Amino acid sequence: MIIEQQRYTVEEFWQIAQLPENEARRLELEDGVIVEMASSSPVNTIIAGRIIYHLNAFVIPHDLGYVTVLDGGFRLAPRVTRQPDVAFIRKSRLPVIPRHFEMAPDIAVEVVSDSEDVLKKVLEYLHAGSSFVWTVYHDVKTVYVFTLDNDKSLRGVPYGVDDMLDGGDVLAGFTLPVRAIFP
Repeated sequence: MIIEQQRYTVEEFWQIAQLPENEARRLELEDGVIVEMASSSPVNTIIAGRIIYHLNAFVIPHDLGYVTVLDGGFRLAPRVTRQPDVAFIRKSRLPVIPRHFEMAPDIAVEVVSDSEDVLKKVLEYLHAGSSFVWTVYHDVKTVYVFTLDNDKSLRGVPYGVDDMLDGGDVLAGFTLPVRAIFP
């Protein structure tokens, strides 16, 4: 749902999002327009929680960085912020926790809702600097891992319940059975 057609900068958006009347609302900035996101379904929140659990179980003991939940908005462009369901940022890129995330996460995870235009978000994350994006489809129990090829074309590789996700160069040594994230 579009809140207002006026175009805002990220700085203006963050001021508006911090207002008391917007405290309980899930807002993103899309091409300068404030958009209210629908609430996640129960199954989507469970899946996101499982991914957060597994990431934190690896990240925290190794002091590698930060795993964020939905409300951690990330600046992806001058007029774009996104709130991935789960994200990871390396501590080397973010030595001090800021008031706002002024950059793309290293890893973004979107648990996909039926009507969501997830490919647009995937491209925004990747073009802003994310190393890869996981899109999770609970109805078919599949995770697509999206990256950009050397020529900047989008590559998506599907992983089914018998496959294993990994952290690539971002989280070397991290593995996660796809089966483990689905209830």
